[in-house]
Amino acid sequence: MKIYTRTGDEGLTSLIGGQRVSKADARLQSYGTIDELNSMLGVARATPLPAAIDLVVAQMQHEMFALGAELAAPDPSASGMTLLTDAAVDRVEREIDQFEAGLPPLKAFILPGGSPQAAALHAARCVCRRAERMVVLLAETVEIRASIIRYLNRVGDLLFVLARQANAAAGTPDVPWKKSDG
Repeated sequence: MKIYTRTGDEGLTSLIGGQRVSKADARLQSYGTIDELNSMLGVARATPLPAAIDLVVAQMQHEMFALGAELAAPDPSASGMTLLTDAAVDRVEREIDQFEAGLPPLKAFILPGGSPQAAALHAARCVCRRAERMVVLLAETVEIRASIIRYLNRVGDLLFVLARQANAAAGTPDVPWKKSDG
């Protein structure tokens, strides 16, 4: 089987179920950004991450793949795919609490960066926030389960906390934002 099919040469692609849509469609923008996030999570894992963080990010990658598939299906329940639920949202909240417990309280905004691991996680966080915005935009025109938006919102928060935790593990302080004088 060849990797190229030529079926997208006119700017159209197929959703799960066979429906053909423009590659500029909001649904494609949504699951394409989820795919980009998954790739950024892979970049973060290649830094490499501390073991506890890596386990969380690895699970997140599998969930992003499932989420992308759900968004690629106009009727995901008919396709019999695994759907993320509020249980995943609850688990992410517990992970935020767990990783945040060992960090000093924030007293200022921080700049993305620090260690290479934290910088990669901050980049993934930014892509996650864009994915969330794209899914919210999609939800204005088609039915999207509310738990998907909640999940992406919490994952963005988790990636922020994991970036801070990666800095702490590397012995690299977070870089506070300094307001310019002019």
